[in-house]
Amino acid sequence: MSKAEIGLIGLGTMGSNLALNIAEKGHRIAVYNRTMARTEEFAANAGPLRDMVVPCETIEALAEAIEPPRPVIIMTVAGTPVDEQIALLRRVLSAGDIIIDAGNANFRDTMRRFAELEGSGLTFIGMGVSGGEEGARHGPSIMVGGTEQSYRRIEKVLLDISAKYHGEPCAALMGPNGAGHFVKTIHNGIEYADMQMIAEIYGILRDGVGMAPKEIGEIFARWNEGRLNSYLIEITAKVLAADDPKTGRPMVDMILDRAGQKGTGKWSVIEAQMLGVPATAIEAAVAARVLSSMRDERLAAEKAYGTQTTNQFTGDRQALLADLELALFAGKIAAYAQGFAVMDAASREFSWDIPLPTVAKIWRAGCIIRSQFLGTLAEAFTGEKVANLLMAPAFVEMMKGAHPSLRRVIAGASEAGLPVPALSSALGYFDLYRQGRGTSNLLQAQRDFFGAHGFERVDEPGAFHGPWGSGSL
Repeated sequence: MSKAEIGLIGLGTMGSNLALNIAEKGHRIAVYNRTMARTEEFAANAGPLRDMVVPCETIEALAEAIEPPRPVIIMTVAGTPVDEQIALLRRVLSAGDIIIDAGNANFRDTMRRFAELEGSGLTFIGMGVSGGEEGARHGPSIMVGGTEQSYRRIEKVLLDISAKYHGEPCAALMGPNGAGHFVKTIHNGIEYADMQMIAEIYGILRDGVGMAPKEIGEIFARWNEGRLNSYLIEITAKVLAADDPKTGRPMVDMILDRAGQKGTGKWSVIEAQMLGVPATAIEAAVAARVLSSMRDERLAAEKAYGTQTTNQFTGDRQALLADLELALFAGKIAAYAQGFAVMDAASREFSWDIPLPTVAKIWRAGCIIRSQFLGTLAEAFTGEKVANLLMAPAFVEMMKGAHPSLRRVIAGASEAGLPVPALSSALGYFDLYRQGRGTSNLLQAQRDFFGAHGFERVDEPGAFHGPWGSGSL
């Protein structure tokens, strides 16, 4: 039997699906799991792909089964388990072999691992994979961080297994070391914001208008045929249409309103702050998930303050729905603008040269935030550089048409006591960004008063202090 072209460690849901995807695309793959029973089960269930799978009982057998130079994908839980697998692989791999972390790693861990392997002869790749288990099995969006040479060694496999947008593979090299995992982190941050905004619009329709889930689902299904066409809008419509098999009630009504998170959204917020780039919609989405977990406190607060005012959105139903659609669209644009601004800043900070048009292109299929306007977004970052997505001519026109609706929706939600933190943060960001003369002159005066920090004048260059004395009150 010929040797495998690539190896994979970790046969959980994502690892198993990725391995089957690789095998299905014609690449023989060696697989290893901590428990041999799981490896045998995977091979037995591979069906017609069984001949493309080489089950391995030990890490040594895995290394022996792969044709050098040997690429090995690690698909385990992020953190210490990845370091443990790297330590095992260092004992059995040789110079020129490639260790690939395809989990949701913190990019700083990825950069550390690159540094630790330097001089060992081994090469490391940090690879972001988006699309969930379905994407892993049939075509994910793949964001690679590593050297050009190591990427070329596995490029054929990655292009074959990735999602395709009109035949174009959704996989690419994002830059060296941690670039791939950083792009995946920001992808997830935008995903948090997108999901939260969708939930806020759902909340207005449910509590502000009094609609039932199926009726709301029909609205999202219609929106998915227009400017909001995207995977998240599509699945929202399907979720809202589903019934609970046990009770017959709408499934969404039977789900506790307490959302989980695995850390990538939080990392995106932390890194945005570290880079000095505002990502307010993403921050609000992460905070909303944290608040959702505080259910007991929320219930107590509801008793103390009373419930929100319901069914307050009256009047022209079609006009309201048009406003809600445009509000969600405007919020989405602001969230993407923030995410791409963070990636641009990180690219400069770490000398990655992340290809932003390529990022938009490989997100057009396979990934969770895929949507029709990513093609327009890719064009916005091609050619003459813009400082922010909000300054790209096509998006200027979109926001001009959409932000009045965002204002009306937020105003109505505020009057009704309906929380819209991500949409409100998106509007605040937009208004701050487009305000030529802001209010931070007062902040600088305050800082100078209590800390003698100084300020710039509008009429001459240099650093100055105000006439308020030494700074003591």
